[in-house]
Amino acid sequence: MSRKKKPLPILENVTISGVAAEGKSIARVDDMVVFVPFAVPGDVVDLQVKRKKHHYCEAEVIRFVKKSDLRVEPKCSHFGVCGGCKWQNLPYSEQLKAKQQQVEDQLRRIGKVELPQVNDILGSEQIFCYRNKLEFGCSNKRWLTKEEVASGAQFSVMDAIGFHITGAFDKILPIDKCWLMDDLHNKIRNEVRDYALEHGITFFDLRAQMGLLRDMMIRNSNTGEWMVLIQFHFEKAEDKQTAEGLLKHIGDKFPEITSLLYVDNQKCNDTFGDLPVVVFKGNDHIFETMEGLKFKVGPKSFYQTNTLQAYHLYSVARELACLSGKEMVYDLYTGTGTIANFVARNASKVVGIEYVPEAIEDAKVNSEINGIANTVFYAGDMKDILTDSFIAEHGRPDVIITDPPRAGMHPDVVDTILRANPERIVYVSCNPATQARDLALMDGQYRVQEVQPVDMFPHTPHVENVVLLMRR
Repeated sequence: MSRKKKPLPILENVTISGVAAEGKSIARVDDMVVFVPFAVPGDVVDLQVKRKKHHYCEAEVIRFVKKSDLRVEPKCSHFGVCGGCKWQNLPYSEQLKAKQQQVEDQLRRIGKVELPQVNDILGSEQIFCYRNKLEFGCSNKRWLTKEEVASGAQFSVMDAIGFHITGAFDKILPIDKCWLMDDLHNKIRNEVRDYALEHGITFFDLRAQMGLLRDMMIRNSNTGEWMVLIQFHFEKAEDKQTAEGLLKHIGDKFPEITSLLYVDNQKCNDTFGDLPVVVFKGNDHIFETMEGLKFKVGPKSFYQTNTLQAYHLYSVARELACLSGKEMVYDLYTGTGTIANFVARNASKVVGIEYVPEAIEDAKVNSEINGIANTVFYAGDMKDILTDSFIAEHGRPDVIITDPPRAGMHPDVVDTILRANPERIVYVSCNPATQARDLALMDGQYRVQEVQPVDMFPHTPHVENVVLLMRR
């Protein structure tokens, strides 16, 4: 017979003392650290412990004894259920303080390298409607909120378009209005939903791998262009005709859409990087502009999702690179060549490397349409492309700019960078924890000269950080 588990305790009159990682707040009860979502410093709350370890536990608020004077009213009606904007109840000035502290703590605790005074974080010019890209899942299993479950109501329609719920991979929280992007995206998404429901289009069942309407991505740009890509799961011969009926309706209703695309995805996941994209109407790309430069962005391209802040981020990277026009620059994880082309006019030559072949083709086009002749681009796995022989062929870099994904750089890449021995390394990161790990690997040959946090994602715990490393 299995032992009966002890019920987890309720903690009463607990004062939230600070902000912790992953968008949670923190409190201390005796010697126990308690992590709590959707609370702010100064809240006095009763908590239900959900998970207990030796020195810490995770808990949820079950009653507010006293709400903090610091607290602000969230703008979004989905706050607290959707996991995207965990800090909408926290003033933006306090969010920036927390992100600044996060960068400093992670660089010191994980990197354990000597740091200069960390520069004040650069806040976002817009804190709502700042994104240029959002992705939504489509499912025949909508998530029911606690209030909906408690009501006992029966829901005849369980189809939904919205965001995946953490811990329930096949459930979708239906989103009526999201504040992260221009409101036109809400109208487009909701029209897709309404048309699909009205015409009996099946929504995808992730477990059964059935259903026609699977996923959608919406992008816009500062040139006024809009891209919509819908993923379908074709099962029957007539499914393509049904899908094209939906696409025609959306294209006719929203003339602002300049790139209307679709994918037939038969895989077990929603990634489409390895699948052909079909142009239903318009172009296969949109354009972004930055400091007089045009950047072609395709459906598979990486482009910073906060356009206004991206300019400040890249300006910081260019300033720290301290280019005179004579330098050989390597731009690692170049994406569509945004940084490479952005700094090219200040360099002798820029070599860009990126994993996604389509992005590299866009990078080459971006150089061509901007009349930039001193860039070259290569596609492939970074650890396989960036080798000693590659550097011998193309020249030793004076400056390396690296902007890796959240996982940071592969140790082989770090080793090759160290052997290349550039004068300066500008490390742009969306994850200060993995950045700190990589800085520790380079600490023997490079010292941290400057640290500049940049907030790209208001209301979330995510933060970008730019570090200048100088050869010792």
